[in-house]
Amino acid sequence: MTVHGFETRAIHAGQEPDPRTGAVIPPIYATSTFAQDGVGGLRDGYEYSRSANPTRTALEECLAALEVGVRGLAFASGMAAEDTLLRTVLSPGDHVIIPNDAYGGTFRLISRVVERWGVSWTAAPVSDIEAVRGAIRPETKVVWLETPTNPLLNIADIPALAEVAHDAGALLVVDNTFATPYLQQPLTLGADVVVHSTTKYCGGHSDVVGGALITGDAALGDELAYHQNALGGVAGPFDAWLVLRGLKTLAVRMDRHCDNAERVVEALAGHPNVAEVLYPGLPSHPGHEVARRQMRRFGGMVSFRVAGGEEAAVELCNRAQVFTLGESLGGVESLIEHPGRMTHASAAGSPLEVAADLVRLSVGIETVDDLLADLDNALK
Repeated sequence: MTVHGFETRAIHAGQEPDPRTGAVIPPIYATSTFAQDGVGGLRDGYEYSRSANPTRTALEECLAALEVGVRGLAFASGMAAEDTLLRTVLSPGDHVIIPNDAYGGTFRLISRVVERWGVSWTAAPVSDIEAVRGAIRPETKVVWLETPTNPLLNIADIPALAEVAHDAGALLVVDNTFATPYLQQPLTLGADVVVHSTTKYCGGHSDVVGGALITGDAALGDELAYHQNALGGVAGPFDAWLVLRGLKTLAVRMDRHCDNAERVVEALAGHPNVAEVLYPGLPSHPGHEVARRQMRRFGGMVSFRVAGGEEAAVELCNRAQVFTLGESLGGVESLIEHPGRMTHASAAGSPLEVAADLVRLSVGIETVDDLLADLDNALK
C-alpha cells in the first residue's frame, strides 16, 4: 500500500469524491437520522447522527491518518474530548498525573469535576522525567502531557515518559494542540492517546469549536467510541466540515506560523522591556534538544515575561492593535492575552498558577513586519 505524505493525507484521507455526484469536497450531512432498508438494515452503518454521521466520519478518518493512528473521534469541543477520555479510562480511586503548567480548562476539569468522582491527581513538571516518575502511585492510570505546555511552553520527552507510564501500567496521553499533527505525532513516539482542541490550529480560522481523540489501539478506540456515543458530546456535521476544511491547509499554515513566530522571538529576545522569552526554538530553552528531536519545527506559540511586572503586561495587551486581545489560539489572526487574568484564571492559588507578568502570543500568518511593529509599539 502506498504511504502518502502529510499534505496528501490532509487533503485526501477520508475524503474520496462523492460516489453519486463526484463532488470533491465531502458533503455536509445535516441530518439527525437515516432511513433503514428494513428493520436493522443500516446503510453503511448509519442510523442516528449522535452515533455516526458521514461528515464526521470523514473528519475522524483524516485525523487518524494525520496522527498515524487507527481510530479518530471528533467531539463538540476539546473539553468534551477530554471528559470522554477520562470517563472511559478512569474509575473512582484512580490517580492522574498532569503538567504543573497545564491548560486551565484541563486543570479545572480534573481538579473540580473528576476529583469529585473519587479520582486523585498530582501536578508534576513534565520536562523532568524523574519528577514524573516520582509522582507515580500504584493507582496511577494516566500520565497526561502537553508538549509544548500551555502557557509556559515546556517540553516533555514523549518516548521517555511513555516508558515511565507503561512501566507503571498507565496510559500516556498527549495533548498535541500546540504542536499539531504536522509538527509532532505522539503516537509514533509511544503515546497511547492524542488529544486535540480542533478549535485551534486544526480548524485554523477561529470559526469553529471542536475536539478530537486519536489512538493507535483498536480496542481502546472501540471503548472511546462507545463512550462518545453514550455521553453524546459529538461534533455536529457543519463543525466537522469546517475542521476538515482547515486540515487541508494545516501544513502550509503551520510553516507560516513558525516563520512568523521565529521572527517575533528574535525581536522580543533583544527588547529591553522583555525580561524572558519562552520558546522551544531558542537554543537556550531547556527543552530545545528534546523538541528538536520530536518536532518538525517549534510552533506558532510564544510566551514572554514583561520587565515592568503585571501592570506593564496588562497594559501591553491593551495597547496591541494588530494582535487582537482575546483567548484561544491557532487561528490565522494573531492573538495576545494575559494568561493569569484570562485563560488560566481558574488556576489562581493552585500549583498551576502562572506568573502575573506573563504574556502569551498566538502568532498568526499576517505580514510579519506588521506584527513586529505592533509589538514594538505596544512595548514602549
